[in-house]
Order: sequence, then C-alpha cells, then structure tokens
Amino acid sequence: MQEFIPNFLIKRAYLTPDRTAIVYKGTSLTFAELYQRSYQYAGKLTKIKVEKDQFIGVLMKNDLDSVVILLALQLLGATAVILNNRLTSTELSWQLEDSKSVMLITENAFSEKIMDLQKELSELRIISKEKLILGSFQKPIITEEVHSDELCTVMYTSGTTGYPKGVLQTYGNHWWSAIGSSLNLGISEDDCWLCAVPLFHISGFSILMRGLIYGIKIVLHDSFHERKTIEDIKNEKVTMMSVVTTMLNRIVKELKSEKLPKTFRCMLLGGGPASLHLLQACVAKDIPVFQSYGMTETASQIVSLSSEDSTRKLGSAGKPLFPSQLKIVNEKGEEMARDKVGEIVVKGPNVTSGYLNREEETKRKIINGWLYTGDIGYLDREGFLYVLDRRADLIISGGENIYPAEVEGVLVSYPTIKDAGVIGIKDDHWGEIPFAFLVVKNGTLISEEDITQYCLQKLAKYKVPKKYLFIEEIPRNASKKIIRRQLRDLYCSIYGD
Repeated sequence: MQEFIPNFLIKRAYLTPDRTAIVYKGTSLTFAELYQRSYQYAGKLTKIKVEKDQFIGVLMKNDLDSVVILLALQLLGATAVILNNRLTSTELSWQLEDSKSVMLITENAFSEKIMDLQKELSELRIISKEKLILGSFQKPIITEEVHSDELCTVMYTSGTTGYPKGVLQTYGNHWWSAIGSSLNLGISEDDCWLCAVPLFHISGFSILMRGLIYGIKIVLHDSFHERKTIEDIKNEKVTMMSVVTTMLNRIVKELKSEKLPKTFRCMLLGGGPASLHLLQACVAKDIPVFQSYGMTETASQIVSLSSEDSTRKLGSAGKPLFPSQLKIVNEKGEEMARDKVGEIVVKGPNVTSGYLNREEETKRKIINGWLYTGDIGYLDREGFLYVLDRRADLIISGGENIYPAEVEGVLVSYPTIKDAGVIGIKDDHWGEIPFAFLVVKNGTLISEEDITQYCLQKLAKYKVPKKYLFIEEIPRNASKKIIRRQLRDLYCSIYGD
C-alpha cells in the first residue's frame, strides 16, 4: 500500500494558520506567515536551479532563516544534507563530496570555511543566505505530498572507522518519531517547545518537525544560555525542552532557590546518561526530567521514560515508544533474558533505512529491520532500559559524539607522533572529554600546545584532546586493535578514577 503524507508545512498552515509557529529573538510568525516566507524562499531557490530530489548541503546557525530555508527545501522536494557548523572545512568538504551535494547554502558568518571549501570543491555551487535573500523569485513547483519513504534529510554521524556516515532520514521517520513522542508525553495546543539545541542535530531538527506536526509554538534560541532559557520558560509559557546533561546542570545551578512554573512539564534529557546526583537535584527542585535514548539513526528518541516513572526509575532511559521495539541480544544475536547485559537492538518506523552510499554498512547494521546500535545495556525485570555504554568506544562530550578513531587518525598524521590512543574521561562540565595517549618517534620532544594547534586545524574544537600522556607503547591485540581497557586502567593508576 502506498503511504502518502501531505507536506507538513502546507497541511499545518491550512489547519491552524493563525497559531504561533515560531518565536525567535522577538520575531513571531504564525504558521500561515511561516508558509508564506518559506514559499518565497522556495521561489528564490527555484531561480538558482534547486530542484526536487537534489541533495543540497545546508551549513547555517540556529536562526529563523535556517528554519525557513529547511522548510523551503521540503516545499521543493529537495533533500537537505544538514551539516554540523562546528566542523572544519576539511570535514565539511568530505561530507559534501560523499553526499554528492550539488549546492551548499550557508551564511557569511562562515566566510573562512566558505573560502576553504571553494578551493577544495571548485565545482560545488555555494550561495550565502544573504545573497539568496536579495535574489529574484521564480514561481516554484511545490511538492504537495510526499511518500513516507521519500528522503527528507541526511545527517552525518561518526563511524567506528573514523569516517562519518550519512544517515538517511525519511518523512516517515520524522512523522513516526513525532507520533511516538506525543503518545508518551501527550500533547496540547497550549504546549510550547524550547529549542536551544542545534538544528543540525536530530535533537533540534526533530523539534522543528514536531512543531509542524503537532501545531505548537517553537521558541528558538541561537545558542544555549541558562538565564535566557529560564526567562523564556516563564515569559513564553514553555512547557517542554530538550536538553543534554551539561545544559541541565547549568539550569539547576542558575535556578538556585528559584522554581520553574508549574506549567512547565518536561525536560527531555538525551545525549548520554546523567548522574544520579543531577537527577536527584532536579527532583529536589521539582524539575520534571524524562530521560531518553535515541540517535541520529532513530530520528531522535526511541526509548523514553513516561511521566509516572520519571522519578521512580531514576537512571533508566525508559521503555520503547509505542511504535517501536527493543531487545537486548548477545554476540550471536540471540535475545537475552531480563537483567542480562548485551547489545541494544531497536526496530520501528522511525528507524533509518540505512546509510547513504554505504550498502555493506547498512546490511551489517540493519538485519530484518532491527538496527544493531552497538550500545550496551540491559532491561530490568519491568522492561526498563538501562544504558551502560554508548557504543564501546564512543565519547559523548556536551551531547556531541566523538569517535576515538577519527581523533587518532589526525594525531598520527602529526610528523613526530608514531602512535596514538584516545579514551573519554569524566568531566564535571562536559560529561566526558577526550584524553590522548601518545607515542613519539625516537623520543622526539613536542609540546602539547603544538599538538593542540595542529588538531584544531583538522578537527572541530570539541573533538580535540584536552589532555595528553606520553607513553612508550599503545596496547594492541593480535588484530592490532587498541585495547582501550588497558588505556583506561593506565589512566586510573596515574590519575585515579
């Protein structure tokens, strides 16, 4: 059976044209106004030859223009390759080439990266939003409906080999993600979601999609600031917000003796586990926190606590959302009994169909519809998920994913570094930070500052190791894979746990 969905923005503007759609820095647009502005941008994009089914790179900040351009691409039926604006030009160039994007829409704030990209990708058409705004209009061919399997977005996620993979996200994935969340949290026309997480992350983009599908107001921030967040929760009558641990920590500290209004009903916590101490502090301040588990491949959360379990099951990520399934398996793929640790495997209509131009990786990771996450956890006797390790080697720093292999590849490209091993170590502010073990050639002396500056040219700042330790040899097994457990043991023996 063919499953067609009306264009989200067109349908919402028709159903509730006069409801507030988005608020950004004092500017407020209704759904009808948001549609009209997006339609105008669709016409400007049409004039520069953006067409249905093209892959279009988008490198922008959190602002109203970003929202409008992303929705204009949906009106045209183009696929947005949403790029992390914290990446270096080298990283961005790789993703644009890998996705075969025919154009990059960006802004003047990234002028240095744009210059580098123009040198590296001379054939790529690059246009700034500033030029696009001034461009002329050509009547666009609007995509009134989409098939649920049609591609909406591509977002890159780090791979264990050090190379990122483009995750395919369909309209159906985004639809079912929103529906699954609403069946857990409930929804009302008076709800309002504050978005202070990046739109280039699935956490931010999924809020934009929920706003259209639910018909609720989104309050968009260009970046996270705890005082501004608290003020807008009160002034804009915000009822829900998506956060990572570092954001929640800062809100709790900033509140001091203040309380959030009783109309606020949910901090949806993702991006890695939170400490029991933080969750208990939230309980003491009457901040409702619903822990969740999800990833780019599941179009946001796929597991979440419900309201009645949010305090009773502190530390748990919850149960799978209504449309989704979850099981724990051993190395043979056999389902494990309750309380037994194994790999987390998920299934559902919000799960990606695969990776862009990565057929073998797709076959390896998705078997009979089940996504093998590589994450380790267990289900307790009541069926609640506890996540023990976010992918064996993954470092989650401030909600950002860092794969050691990618960082190690840059480190060993430094002329006098012979070998490198990277692990995540605990950090009160970021949750985790990358720590590097280095082996230098022939006892060469190099400074940590030189290594850091070298890495900053090739990696996003959050991926650059914050500390280094020079050792004689990186422990490896017979397959030459790094034995990170031994690196962690060495770290603990020197610095303590």
